[in-house]
Amino acid sequence: MMIYLICLVVGVVFTLVSVVAGHFFGGHSDHVGGSGGHAEAGADSSDMPGISIFSPTIIASFITAFGGFGLIFTEFPATKKVIVSAPLSMFCALAIAGVLFVFLRSVFRHTQSSSESHIARLAGTEASVASPIPANGVGEIAYVVSGSRYTAPARTEDGSAIASGKLVKITRVVGTQFYVTSL
Repeated sequence: MMIYLICLVVGVVFTLVSVVAGHFFGGHSDHVGGSGGHAEAGADSSDMPGISIFSPTIIASFITAFGGFGLIFTEFPATKKVIVSAPLSMFCALAIAGVLFVFLRSVFRHTQSSSESHIARLAGTEASVASPIPANGVGEIAYVVSGSRYTAPARTEDGSAIASGKLVKITRVVGTQFYVTSL
């Protein structure tokens, strides 16, 4: 029973210290140049910031849940013995840590996704010429995606000129440059 209490206290204290230290000493004003913001510490298999099963958050949730469930299971006569309560506590703690892991991974995946894949899907989208595209030059197009209007620099595939207000089709995107053809 003492090990369960120790795990619960260590987990809760770690969480409280993390919250207080992160709030007051989070280093929000001193970012490393080019760091791009915050990321959960952990050994993620991708190059993107993310969460892993070895992150302090997941480990702390496992330890806290193990201690809490252990204390609960020792209160019931059927699960009072350590040989019964420890595996049950382990299972419940793994379930809690697993649910937290899946939730945080989902949050990171949605918040860290790149806009490059969305831009690549614009091929075939209709747009209008906002600023004339001169022969072998760059103009500007306007297009609508999901109800939002965007503008982008554009040139024609064949190098021809297109007047302002004409409809075009986006054929490809290279970097920030959109290539279009007349409709």
